[in-house]
Amino acid sequence: MEGSNLIGYLPKKTVIHQLSGFTKLLCFLLISVVGMISYDTRFLLGLAVFSIILFRTAQISYHEISFVVKFIAFFSILNLLTVYLFAPEYGVTIYGTRHVIFEGIGRYTITQEQLFYEFNLLIKYFVTIPPGLIFILTTNPSELASSIHRVGGSYKIAYAFSLALRYIPDIQEDFRTISKAQQARGTELSKKASLMKRVRGNLTIAIPLIFSSLERIETISSAMELRRFGKKKSRTWLLAKPLKRNDYIALLVVIILCSAGICLLVVNGGRFYNPFR
Repeated sequence: MEGSNLIGYLPKKTVIHQLSGFTKLLCFLLISVVGMISYDTRFLLGLAVFSIILFRTAQISYHEISFVVKFIAFFSILNLLTVYLFAPEYGVTIYGTRHVIFEGIGRYTITQEQLFYEFNLLIKYFVTIPPGLIFILTTNPSELASSIHRVGGSYKIAYAFSLALRYIPDIQEDFRTISKAQQARGTELSKKASLMKRVRGNLTIAIPLIFSSLERIETISSAMELRRFGKKKSRTWLLAKPLKRNDYIALLVVIILCSAGICLLVVNGGRFYNPFR
């Protein structure tokens, strides 16, 4: 993990970074909702390409979020396998036909319908994950909190979310410091050590890290109580950006895309595009 961030704000001068946090949050929510509702493969592929283009526009490089990408990829693949294990014929139920590719053991056959359904699930990850990462990585934590509050969220929850993102880099730096101290004492935690040895070594790091994090939480809580945080129903925000021309353009583009997705629900007669009919 040396040299790479777990997750957090990456200040850069791009068009997406300059957008209001409110715009980015609203666009993320709209894309996520329509992406989760629709199972029209053609529309999802278009949204996936759009999300990847936005990701490239934000100039977020792989090495900056490599750990997060690997983590998400692992659980995405695990989810696809779990769907098949628990419902290997769900695609057949949805599309109403059954084209067998490979006869397995018992109910575990591989059909075109099931593969097509899981392919749609895979595309959905490319639709929803990039906008979420863009929102978190291109939005200052304080502005992020104000954005959550502007769309109707509690400012207490928004502030807690902001603090969590603000202190993730600090916790990661503490982890690296403790790791280096452990290695100076002779504990091998590099790739040269076995997997189990590294797991045990990292678990020993977790204990002091938890205690240092709890101490930090107590300090922050005391400071907020002294400033009477949460006593009023609303609050002002230092980094709340007003909407500008680019914000309105971004919102218009996303609304048009979402409207197209809603229209396809009517054209298809439901959420699913069925190429087997």
